[in-house]
Amino acid sequence: MNSRVLKTLEYDKIIRRLLEKTATPLGTEKAAGLVPMDELEDIEQAQQETSDALSRIYAFGPVSCSGARDIRDSLLRLKIQASLSITELLSVNALLKAAYRVRSYGMKQDPEKPDSLTERFAALVPCVQLQHEIERCIISEDEIADDASARLKSIRRKISAAAAKVRSELNALVASNSGYLRENVITMRNGRYCVPVKQEYRQQVPGMIHDESGSGSTVFIEPLGVVRLNNEIRQLEIDEQKEIEAILAALSEQAAENIDALETDLTLLSELDFIFAKAALARDMDAARPSFNYEKRIRIRQGRHPLLDRSKVVPIDLTLGDSFYQLIVTGPNTGGKTVSLKTVGLFQLMGQAGLHIPAFEGSELSVFREVYADIGDEQSIEQSLSTFSSHMVNIVEIIDKADSDSLVLLDELCSGTDPSEGAALAIAILSFLSRLQVRTMATTHYSELKLYALSTEGVENASCEFNVATLSPTYRLLIGIPGKSNAFAISKKLGLPGYIIDEARTHLDTDTERFEDVIRQLDNNRRTIEKEKLRIRSLKEEARTLRDSLEKQEAKLAAEKERILAGANEEARKLLAETKEQVDRTIRELNRSGQGGASLKELEKLRTETREQLEKTMPAAKDEPKKKAATKARDLHIGDGVLVLSMNLKGTVSTLPDQKGNLFVQMGILRTQVHVSDVQLIEEETVHVGGKPAASPHSGSFSKAMSISPEINLIGKTVDEALPELDKYLDDAYLAHLEKVRIVHGRGTGALRKAVQNRLKKLSYIAEFHSGEYGEGDTGVTIATFR
Repeated sequence: MNSRVLKTLEYDKIIRRLLEKTATPLGTEKAAGLVPMDELEDIEQAQQETSDALSRIYAFGPVSCSGARDIRDSLLRLKIQASLSITELLSVNALLKAAYRVRSYGMKQDPEKPDSLTERFAALVPCVQLQHEIERCIISEDEIADDASARLKSIRRKISAAAAKVRSELNALVASNSGYLRENVITMRNGRYCVPVKQEYRQQVPGMIHDESGSGSTVFIEPLGVVRLNNEIRQLEIDEQKEIEAILAALSEQAAENIDALETDLTLLSELDFIFAKAALARDMDAARPSFNYEKRIRIRQGRHPLLDRSKVVPIDLTLGDSFYQLIVTGPNTGGKTVSLKTVGLFQLMGQAGLHIPAFEGSELSVFREVYADIGDEQSIEQSLSTFSSHMVNIVEIIDKADSDSLVLLDELCSGTDPSEGAALAIAILSFLSRLQVRTMATTHYSELKLYALSTEGVENASCEFNVATLSPTYRLLIGIPGKSNAFAISKKLGLPGYIIDEARTHLDTDTERFEDVIRQLDNNRRTIEKEKLRIRSLKEEARTLRDSLEKQEAKLAAEKERILAGANEEARKLLAETKEQVDRTIRELNRSGQGGASLKELEKLRTETREQLEKTMPAAKDEPKKKAATKARDLHIGDGVLVLSMNLKGTVSTLPDQKGNLFVQMGILRTQVHVSDVQLIEEETVHVGGKPAASPHSGSFSKAMSISPEINLIGKTVDEALPELDKYLDDAYLAHLEKVRIVHGRGTGALRKAVQNRLKKLSYIAEFHSGEYGEGDTGVTIATFR
């Protein structure tokens, strides 16, 4: 694709917006080098990747590739077995952490529904062991951990001991020679412990002079008594540096063993960063994936120019290359012709680059080898070319190179010269492109081109609508209707006398005036049809609203009916319960008076009579459980829970059914005989506590865990303000079963950090705590782990 058209159609501005979405150096490189492709397979693959990334963003939020550094130079050094520096190893670690984070994000996708990005996520290799080893050995870019090796820890212990001896001896010397010293302090010069001696007493303090003050009044002397110890410290420091180099070499060797994984991670992270940047841009533009074809057909549905304000831009609908392959757009200035032209061209470039376009689903683009555009005022002072000449230079190049695989966009074709000659040239150029079947969209003011479009097969008129009443464009693109000349109407609206306008009309030839009348009639007919469509749409909407209202009213009546029936059923249940209670009370009275065992038949007769009386006076409950399949005798066991359907009471099977299907069911204190067809097995009920479903013992802590943050920020608070807040937060976090928390207190003077860590020492439920490591906030953060 030629570079001129990328700039003319402002494709470079789209790329700048894309660069803002990338997070890695290599991802930025890929975005900066994105150009339209001309192979359909490559375009569809890129579009699919953008779509899948966008789906993941909507489902799981954006992915974070931040922190992944460019380690290509470090990888080259590893290949020649060179050792990496602390900074390079930390960059390797940052890449591995990003790989681990991005791989975890990728695993959120349902494995049963893979997409075009699944393999990339799965191929990431976090190298956790190498990552942990780097983090164990390196604290920051300036510090290696004491525990990086046993020898390093031993050397540093010896350095500390030797330094303590030096300070002890120097303190004694300072105390005994304070009169000779400028200050009673111990200082360092060239890595050696020294004391500041007044110039006039330099002979009184034997030793080696390492420095002198600017005024010359003070010399810094290393006393002879500590020279040996200082030498020992210096040797230990050399040993320390050698051990650090050995540690870095060992880490570099381990990194070299994983060089293939590191190269893979670097490549995949840059690719994913680039793909998700395209998806993020599509989300910002509310863009959709276009479909593609090889038939040189363009269909845009409600397309919006991506660089214009979404709240103000008017969407356009456009077709080109289906029943016609040239579109001639006419209309007044500022009417949106150029914007429509640029929208089509920019959409085509974006689509072929794998970017979604801000248009409705169902928009369609084609694959063009080249896109040519002559848009805007390109007058050249340096080349002494007029606007017409400058445009003509571009058009000559287009005519020379364009073919049926090209899309050509021409703005104000052949303007800036004599109208009759310009119109004739424009028709000739368009005819030439038409014979080559080049898909062409051109804007013009020439009426002759309107006639050309009407009379030429494969060419169609279009216009940008203009509201004469308000003297403003609507920016709507109307396919099939040529633009109407509004010069007379606008002039009259602005106050030009009518007699001048009438005289102007006399200078128009009859054909031109008749043509304008035809266009005016077409425009009036179009407006009438559109008004009728709006009226029909309004009537349809009114009918739909009325139908919805009737459906809601019907549903409301049905609900009211259900409510009334439910109330009646509830009353029936209450009556049944009261009757049962009365029967139970009567039986209890009989038992209490010693007559309960005298007549079981009388009790059974009383129960039967009560049931029959209720069945006569009470309608069947509508909402009682639907009967399941008939219970079979072999399904029942002694002790099974059953529902006696005729009484709607629950009981327990006391005896198995006999040959006639009769069995005894115990219901409270009543033991009655029923038929197997009158019982229904019931499932074990959920255990309730206090009339409510028993809550999970962890439901409270789970709810708290969903709301408690794993971090508390105490920066800006005094110790007295921070500690009570910390205590409450730790209690909540512990009850919420958090594993560990992050306490942010900042560096400052260190008072708040000390107070926080002292408080953590006293809490029994704190297992351990430590200051933040590299990447966790360093000494400005304390990490506490619960028991």
